[in-house]
Amino acid sequence: MSVITDQQLEAEKITIFDAYTEMVSKIKTGMDATDEDQIFRAYELAVKAHAPQRRKSGEPYILHPIAVAQICAEEIGLGPTAIVSALLHDVVEDTPITLKDIQDQFGEKIAKIVDGLTKLDHSVNAESPQAENFKKVLGTLIEDVRVVLIKMADRLHNMRTLGSMPRHKQLKIASETEYIYAPLAHRLGLYAFKTEYQDLCLKIRDPETYHGVARKLQETKKARNEYIDKFIEPLKIEMDEMDIPYKIVGRPKSIYSIMNKLQNKKVAFEEIYDLFAVRIIVDVPPKKEKPACWLVYSTVTDIYNPIPERLKDWVTTPKSNGYESLHTTVIGPNGRYVEVQIRSQRMDDIAERGFAAHWKYKGVNSQPDVYDRWLSSIRDLFDNKDNDTDAVEFISDFKTNLFKEEVYVYTPKGDMRILPKGATALDFAFDIHTEVGYHATAIKVNNKLVPMGYQLQHGDQVSVTTNKSQKPSEGWLKMVATGKARSKIRSSMKEERRKQSVFGKEALERKFKNLKIDFEENVDTLVKHYNFQSRVDLYFAYATEKLSVSEINKLFEIENNKLVYIKETVAEDTEQDEEPVIIKRKRKSNKKRPKIIINGQHEDQFKFTLSSCCNPVQGDDIFAYMSNAGCKIHRASCPNATQLMAQYGYRIMKAEWASAVDNEFVAELLITGEDKGIGVIQTLMQEISNNLGLNIRSFHIDGDEGYFEGNVKLIVTNTTQLTVAIKALKKLDGIQSVVRIV
Repeated sequence: MSVITDQQLEAEKITIFDAYTEMVSKIKTGMDATDEDQIFRAYELAVKAHAPQRRKSGEPYILHPIAVAQICAEEIGLGPTAIVSALLHDVVEDTPITLKDIQDQFGEKIAKIVDGLTKLDHSVNAESPQAENFKKVLGTLIEDVRVVLIKMADRLHNMRTLGSMPRHKQLKIASETEYIYAPLAHRLGLYAFKTEYQDLCLKIRDPETYHGVARKLQETKKARNEYIDKFIEPLKIEMDEMDIPYKIVGRPKSIYSIMNKLQNKKVAFEEIYDLFAVRIIVDVPPKKEKPACWLVYSTVTDIYNPIPERLKDWVTTPKSNGYESLHTTVIGPNGRYVEVQIRSQRMDDIAERGFAAHWKYKGVNSQPDVYDRWLSSIRDLFDNKDNDTDAVEFISDFKTNLFKEEVYVYTPKGDMRILPKGATALDFAFDIHTEVGYHATAIKVNNKLVPMGYQLQHGDQVSVTTNKSQKPSEGWLKMVATGKARSKIRSSMKEERRKQSVFGKEALERKFKNLKIDFEENVDTLVKHYNFQSRVDLYFAYATEKLSVSEINKLFEIENNKLVYIKETVAEDTEQDEEPVIIKRKRKSNKKRPKIIINGQHEDQFKFTLSSCCNPVQGDDIFAYMSNAGCKIHRASCPNATQLMAQYGYRIMKAEWASAVDNEFVAELLITGEDKGIGVIQTLMQEISNNLGLNIRSFHIDGDEGYFEGNVKLIVTNTTQLTVAIKALKKLDGIQSVVRIV
């Protein structure tokens, strides 16, 4: 362990105070002397409390809360109360300072925020500690949104400084971020946060793809800037004549969104035309915003041909998270697609800083409070008492409230409701009111009777018929997509189960009384014998006649006033013909078992299998997941990795290939290209089998109207061999893309 000299300590003190001074300079809201004093006292307390601590990088820990406070001030626009809370957000969790100390020195409001930011005690017994902790944070959302905003800033700084963490911890933190923080940032209108979260997650999960796109963006930066200047030039001439204050900025799309285009469209980087967007921001009073935006749109489309189906009007109808902007895609010089975003300065502030900026402008325009309904839906989830026992289920329900795409539907009176894309007619009923959902018997869309599971489309008008005798059933869970509907259906079913269980308990008590045995001493015997999770499950089974009196009488007898299981006896009957017993033995495989080190231990310590959902190949970045069925090895880029690491991070273990042994792995490729008729299959077979010398596990190809798509499963020994195969196939004439699926 290295010793820090007095000179180094003095230099660190200067660095820490400089960081604090810079943070204070970024506070954009008004402060009085009391605010300044409180922030400085919080800084002094945090410096003293965190003095012995250092980050993985070796720097003083206090630089982290100062950085979080600066993000809150500079990038979200939060005020003094949030800044104080950000500076203190780790002191209760990581130092001897208590919540009472915080309350005594800074008051109840700041103590509550710090409490919301403090993780639950590690001794809490929970299926998923991550889910429990995040549920605690979200619980404060409905009381004080600043807790979540500070948490978002905390996560952003952690993501920016993950380089010193071990690889497996980087993957867990990135997966949590992608699973819940990025969607939450989108829902709160923090688009800059969402974009940076996604880019940083991609950089950790798939560094090769991230750096590949980043490199190509850098290589084309000069050409892009020249193109944007050329695109903007005629716009400026027209805009100057309008006599409206404006500014035009060009920006490249995020690496994450470009990667999605590469994967979804299966095209090369050079074939993506809309790599950048141009934003036009007008500075006009709120009442003139809408006409000004449409005037600019008219000017843009007079100069460049628009693509009508790509017009997005979020000025007339803002998104449910408050986002307002007019988007269009036009064909610019040289036939390239350019996305143009048109908005006012107020709209841009809200788009960049989300929730916090929304409150700054609250009441400025005629738009309703876009967050009230959403916060109400979150409150509904917490009001459901059954969620107290299942945080993983709660987080799953909460995620459905973080939807990106929306559908706009209408009540019979013409009131608009905004639901996530994929929501059903039954979701609409629950969105109107819980009681409407509970008792829905029939639903009409556009005056036509539809199934309850009908997926709603933009512009649908929906009416619901109810009946007080109607109750939700288990089948309803398959008909809904929103967290609110799922939560309320489960709650109703549990309440119905509870009522049935009361009747079952009373009936069972009467049975025991007739048998003249004590209820409390014997009921657990039945629970244990039938493997019920609780007494309530036993009572419910008895009430619904899944467990009968005759069965209990048959299997149990009474000895010393207690139920005793009657052991089954098998009579010997040597005369009776017996069925021959066939023992099936697994055929011994000649395939070598791959060697993997898990948590620093040789694979002999763990019985593992390679997961079939992602088929890891030697050389892939991998991790181990301890499931109920044993240890599973997944690729870091597995489609299920994000959810597994986010919800069950405590089950994730570090895994790495022990040595390069010639094992056989299956890798599936999707190949697309130009269907030239006869010869496509032969060309692919020739390259794979003869030139590359690889064995094919399976091959399927479909061709239609000059285009083909083929799936081929190859037997490879490692990722190097797979990469060589992909590059070779891409070079074949007529091949458009070769992508590894699993």
